[in-house]
Amino acid sequence: MPESAGSPAMSADVAWFTTVVREHSTALVRYFARRGPRQDAEDLAADVFATAWRRREDVPREAVLPWLYRTAGFTLANHRRKHIDLPVDEVPETGAVRVADDPELSLLFDAELRGALASVGERDRQILLLHAWEGLDGIELAEVLGISRSGADAALSRARKRLREAWGERMSF
Repeated sequence: MPESAGSPAMSADVAWFTTVVREHSTALVRYFARRGPRQDAEDLAADVFATAWRRREDVPREAVLPWLYRTAGFTLANHRRKHIDLPVDEVPETGAVRVADDPELSLLFDAELRGALASVGERDRQILLLHAWEGLDGIELAEVLGISRSGADAALSRARKRLREAWGERMSF
């Protein structure tokens, strides 16, 4: 049976949601602005908050921001897919990177860094940017990635190692 608009449970949900939006809207808009067209950032953040409202029972109260970032990653992927008109026979293999179409990489001014980041895998790049741009590590990074804390620490370590190797290869003459 649906809760009425004036019920205590609904009032608590509205208060919780209002707090979530106030505390995390800036972080989400920045997340999207760094990864795609700035004009879409607020709309994409609103989509994430709409999902959070619909799935408010599933949002872990102790890890709201990581849950929002994880949902933001799915939202951004869906948004990017909508704008790609690609015949099925031209769909790239798993892990193929289309650097020219990647807004995350186009935001980086340093061509060498952009090239090194482009040469690591998509997952490594996601991990590195979540750590560098969003300041996530440890348990928050694990929540976003949907893995354990030790798995996140190991993934970050491996991603850093691969970036160092890619950077070294690019800088060797």
